Amino acid sequence: MTKVLGLTGGIASGKSTVAKMFEEANVPLIDTDVISKEVMKKGNEAYYEIIKHFGAEILHSDKEINRKELGKIIFTDDHSRELLNSIIHPKVREIVLAEIRKHRELGTKWIVLDVPLLFETHFDQYTDINIVVFVEEEDQIERLMSRDNISKKYAIDKISSQMTLAEKIKKADFVIDNTHSILETKKAFNHVMQELEVM
Repeated sequence: MTKVLGLTGGIASGKSTVAKMFEEANVPLIDTDVISKEVMKKGNEAYYEIIKHFGAEILHSDKEINRKELGKIIFTDDHSRELLNSIIHPKVREIVLAEIRKHRELGTKWIVLDVPLLFETHFDQYTDINIVVFVEEEDQIERLMSRDNISKKYAIDKISSQMTLAEKIKKADFVIDNTHSILETKKAFNHVMQELEVM
């Protein structure tokens, strides 16, 4: 029977690093970030709904949605964030469930469902085991500032828009600490893989 592993973490915690490790271990990955980008592309239903609510100011010159501009709105306004989620998440959910069904039909042993807001959006109802990638808060802020070239205040706003890592850890079956070196993260990942094999 196919087991669905939920993979999540705080923004800039290193979830993508761990996701890549699963891919390198030949575990199929369903990446909801990739799916949401596809859903938001010009011509799709969600694209027009987003423009209707957020205006043409959030578009690039090629008329595609400028995710950074949209981010400035949703990370500082709860109502706007909930509105965007209500447009995108049902469409993402439909694709995710179709992918899970496909892997179950194929008899895939493990699949990873990579969802930044796994618990916030209740995608954990589709998972059997949940893995949280953890990083210390100060490191998280610094990494986010560096990665996105943003101010400390905006970094904190983005982090605060999500469930805290402490809350996510309480809901996790496994925690991978990504505070230290990539080697330490890989060791923690290998430990999780070993545990999964005997479950």
